[in-house]
Amino acid sequence: MQRRILLAAALAAPAIARAQESWPDRPVTLIVPYAPGGSNDVVARLMSPGFAETFGGKAFPVENRAGGGGAVGMAAVARGRPDGHTLLVSSASNHIFNHFVVPNQGYDPREALSAACMWVDVPNALVAHPSLGVSNVQELLAKVRANPGLGFGSSGTGTSNHLAGELLKMRTGIDMTHVPYRGGGPLLNDIVAGTVQVAVMNLPTVLPAIEGNRVRLLGLATSERLRSRPSYPTIAEQGVEGYVVRSWTGLFAPHGTPRPILDRLAETSRRLLDSANIRARLTDLASEPIWMGPDETDAYVRSEWDRWGPIVRQAGVTNT
Repeated sequence: MQRRILLAAALAAPAIARAQESWPDRPVTLIVPYAPGGSNDVVARLMSPGFAETFGGKAFPVENRAGGGGAVGMAAVARGRPDGHTLLVSSASNHIFNHFVVPNQGYDPREALSAACMWVDVPNALVAHPSLGVSNVQELLAKVRANPGLGFGSSGTGTSNHLAGELLKMRTGIDMTHVPYRGGGPLLNDIVAGTVQVAVMNLPTVLPAIEGNRVRLLGLATSERLRSRPSYPTIAEQGVEGYVVRSWTGLFAPHGTPRPILDRLAETSRRLLDSANIRARLTDLASEPIWMGPDETDAYVRSEWDRWGPIVRQAGVTNT
């Protein structure tokens, strides 16, 4: 029996090698598990033409499969064929947070998906409507302590900006009420209108409103100031020590996708992220390249998983 298994593997090896060498032999779909216009979608469409050019004109179309806080599109890839022709443009919200917020999804992303690489870091921003009368984090904390229960908006339950708000509550002891929206677009409309006075949002989404003085930036949930926006303060430097909530965008494939394909995706991504035009566009979006290869990306995702599981459970966040 063992000899037959070894013989079958030996006979199959050349075919597998040829398949890897000919990849891609048809369009490669980049599945974004959110509606068009969000950070993941924008970055995917920024990278897609470079992939097509690199791989002989083979199309890398972006397909939006929204639903379930990213779970619908993610499941489509997790349960897909591991041949390198269906990939997931993933984020912390659907890849990590959503697993704890929506239990029993039927698979573990750490086992069902293989990392190709990390693309960019998407900062989370704490913002307020000017009518609230606060201009920094400490002023907000004082306002909330005087008015417990003040609402803060996010783009949805279980998203990175929702968890950023919950972590701020836990670290500072303030009492705020979560107001979930169906995405960053509707939330942006309401924070600009003053319907909700405080929000945590992906910085690229709210950046035009900040630069147009329609909302006030109170701080970023980053470990240090952005190179592209050095005047934007962090929340940590304003007295909430160690406060960091990263929202990233990375590329993943179904588990079992051959490693040479993952390596080619990673190396192509590294080259594209180093190109002047993509770097300039990411600077405009207030996002920064944080390229990592397959092993480093996988290790990072697992470390974030271990970090956020206890926080979500302690905060009691569910979406059932």
